[in-house]
Amino acid sequence: MSRILFENATLFNGTSPETPDGMFVLVEGMRIKEVSDRPIKAESADRIDCTGKTLMPGMIDNHVHIYGESLKLAPPEPPITYRAQYAQKFLKHILSCGFTSVRDVGGGDHGMAMALRDGFLDGPRFFYGGVFITQTGGHGDMRPAHQGTDFCSCGSLRNSFSVVADGVVECTKAVREELRKGAHHIKIMGSGGVVSTTDPLDRCQYSDAEISTIVEECRRHGSYVAAHCHPAEAIRRCATLGVRTIEHGTLIDEPTAKIVAELGAYVVPTMATIFALKDIGRELGLNAESYEKLLMVAERAIEGLAVMKKVGVKMGFGTDLMGQTHTRQGTEFSLRRQVLEPFDILHSATAINAEILNMQGQLGVVAPGALADLLVVDGNPLQDIELLAANGAHLSVIMNNGRFSKRRI
Repeated sequence: MSRILFENATLFNGTSPETPDGMFVLVEGMRIKEVSDRPIKAESADRIDCTGKTLMPGMIDNHVHIYGESLKLAPPEPPITYRAQYAQKFLKHILSCGFTSVRDVGGGDHGMAMALRDGFLDGPRFFYGGVFITQTGGHGDMRPAHQGTDFCSCGSLRNSFSVVADGVVECTKAVREELRKGAHHIKIMGSGGVVSTTDPLDRCQYSDAEISTIVEECRRHGSYVAAHCHPAEAIRRCATLGVRTIEHGTLIDEPTAKIVAELGAYVVPTMATIFALKDIGRELGLNAESYEKLLMVAERAIEGLAVMKKVGVKMGFGTDLMGQTHTRQGTEFSLRRQVLEPFDILHSATAINAEILNMQGQLGVVAPGALADLLVVDGNPLQDIELLAANGAHLSVIMNNGRFSKRRI
């Protein structure tokens, strides 16, 4: 079994804002064996001197779409083999930025999980939810308005990212099908969205009965529901009906944020994609109608972070970047820094995101028994968060599951 000893490190453990110097961490195999403020005796260990550098947990991005090779989600679709090539590029890049785990909330599947497990490509730990579930005319129904009804019911309208299901029976069937295929969570569309053209952004989607059914199915299976929501009303009703994670949450207000906090639900904001699309979305094919909806959320998104921080909402970390924008991974740090402290941001990207994945104590922390997903940063990101905004340029070491993906020291 391999033994690797990190010595003389400044340590961010994922849970505390304190970053003590002169720390020692021993990795054996794929797990952290020991953490100490004194030298660790480890004969024949591979020693890494981290003087002047910070050792921290590998980060987690809890809102990605690995098959999202472009913003053009309407039919016709490119072959999945084409999208798989993009996914390899995306996964390699996001790992190089220091994200050793990702949660795919729309499109990720068992095949890519198998490929990563078997080492066919170098990428992060992978948690997937299969396709998301949408009502007819909802955010995941990408048919243009002029297209007629040319499909049967019972969830037969599918694409690489979504399945259409209406009513309790169809929703039940759709959820069970994704769980059968190994989905770690189920994503639903709780409100309108930006890139879909036939649904108002500020309107709720799915009935209470449909959402409650989906939540109950997931609970019985030991899984949970994530819901795409922009307006406060959608956020409030989904959290009240038992949805565990709210995705985006851009138009949240303080009364709604208090309800979310009281219920113990999570919100996963995605600043990077909003402002990437604001900058270059039109160049990438975002139509005028979608761009107007984007401006609605861009105006309120940063303010929403401050509101959630004020009332104690548990915030995860996600980016939601697609197509050419995936290279803007680091902007999520810079954007959040406008209203949040570095610790808040890093806590979200490590320990909080691990909680969302139900992997607390295993991921997102530097502690005995945790999986050895570790980064060595040139400097202290709690003093300068921009060190992590440079897409991996300031990372000397990236370790994933006890193996080096990058090592410069």
